[in-house]
Amino acid sequence: QVQLVESGGGLVQPGGSLRLSCTASETGSIFGTIFSSYVMGWYRQAPGKEREMVATIIPSGRTNYADFVKGRFTISRDNAKKSVYLQMNRLEPDDTAVYYCRAESRDVRYELHVDWGPGTQVTVSS
Repeated sequence: QVQLVESGGGLVQPGGSLRLSCTASETGSIFGTIFSSYVMGWYRQAPGKEREMVATIIPSGRTNYADFVKGRFTISRDNAKKSVYLQMNRLEPDDTAVYYCRAESRDVRYELHVDWGPGTQVTVSS
């Protein structure tokens, strides 16, 4: 229902910063969707580990963060641009992972849909 594309990943040294972006679009539907109603989130998966939640933001703008990034990362959204961002500061080697954008949306029958972006690699290394 929702197509997501991430950008902004790359290689950064410990202590550095990156800003990830995710832009949403809708394909194959005759019904409109409202980005501002989506629950958006960033998740990450490191090699050999399970995918884990990093940060979420609900339509009201309220945010939630995993303990391991609280105080370092900031999630935000721009509904006019149908985008969600993750500002990552004071990056650590353990932050190295593929970062995925996630969207929760409801269709006209209020059925839940979850969509994932293809991911963007973040590598923190000297």
